Amino acid sequence: MKKPTLVVGAGALTLLGLALGLALRPGSEPVAAQQPASAVLQQTASSPAVARLGNQQVAAEELKALFASLPEDARAQLRGNRAALDAWIRSRLAQKAVLEQADAQGWRQRPEVEQQTRAATEQIVFRDYMQSVSQVPADYPSAAELQQAYDSGKAAWMTPPLYRVSQIFLAVAEPQAVEQLRRQAQELSRKAQAAPADFAALAAQYSQDRDSDSGLQPLQQLLPEVRSAVARLKVGGVSEVVQSAAGFHVLKLTEQQPARTATLDELRERLTQALRAQRQEQIAKAYLEGMLNTATLSIDGAALNQVLDDKL
Repeated sequence: MKKPTLVVGAGALTLLGLALGLALRPGSEPVAAQQPASAVLQQTASSPAVARLGNQQVAAEELKALFASLPEDARAQLRGNRAALDAWIRSRLAQKAVLEQADAQGWRQRPEVEQQTRAATEQIVFRDYMQSVSQVPADYPSAAELQQAYDSGKAAWMTPPLYRVSQIFLAVAEPQAVEQLRRQAQELSRKAQAAPADFAALAAQYSQDRDSDSGLQPLQQLLPEVRSAVARLKVGGVSEVVQSAAGFHVLKLTEQQPARTATLDELRERLTQALRAQRQEQIAKAYLEGMLNTATLSIDGAALNQVLDDKL
C-alpha cells in the first residue's frame, strides 16, 4: 500500500537528512569544494559530470564518494530514492555556488576562517592518524568471541512482534464529504467482517490505496491511529473503521509473527562491526594514554585559573 496511508514514511526523510548532512558536514567526503582549484579541475576533468549549475558541477566520482561513505543498507535505499538523491545533488551544487562567491571575495583568507581551517585540518589529521594506529586485527572477533558477546547480550536481541496488514482506504479530499465517506467505510467494514474472505475483492473495488499490503512491520512503523486497532485483531480479523488525518481505514490482519530473540546469524554482521568498533576505541584510548606516560605531565594551576577568570 502507499506508505503515507498506513506505514509511517520516515525512510525517505532519514535518507534526505543523511545525504544533506554529508553535503554540508565539515571534513566529510565529498570535499571537492574545499580543495585547491587545480585539484578540483583535475578531478572534474577526469570524471563526467552528473549535474551542472553554471560553472559548478557534481562529478561522477564525487557521487561515488558519497555512496562509499554510507553504510550498505543506507546506500541501497538511497539508490532507490531518486527524490533524496536529487535533493542532495541540488544542495551540493548550491553549496559549490556559494563557495565560489565566497572565494571571489577572499573569504578563505579572513583570519577567523583561516583559524577554523587550521583547527579542522588538525582534527582531520588527528582522526586519520589515530585510525592508522588503532587498526583491529582482521581475524577479530573470533567465532568464540562473537558467540560470547551474543550470549551475554541475549536479553537485548529481542525483535518486536510483526504484523502484516491489508486495508481498504477511503481518502478525504473535501471536508463536506467526511460523513458520507464515514458511512461508506462503516458499510465496507460490516461486509468485510461478515465475509473476511471477500476483503481482497472489496479492497480492489473500493480502496484508493492500490498497494493494500503493508508487509511485515512492527506496530511502531504503522500510523499511530491504526496501531491500537491492529493490536486488538486476531489473524484474519477485520477492524471497525479507523479515521486518520488522511481518511478512513478498514484493516485486516493477515499475518502476525510473535516477538522472538534474533539469531546469531541474523546479528552476525552488526555484532561483528560493533565489537570491532569497540576494540578500535580501546586500542586508541590505550595509545593516547601511552602518549601521556612518555613524559612528565604538569598543569600550571595559576595560569589555568587566570584563563578561567578572564572574560572571554
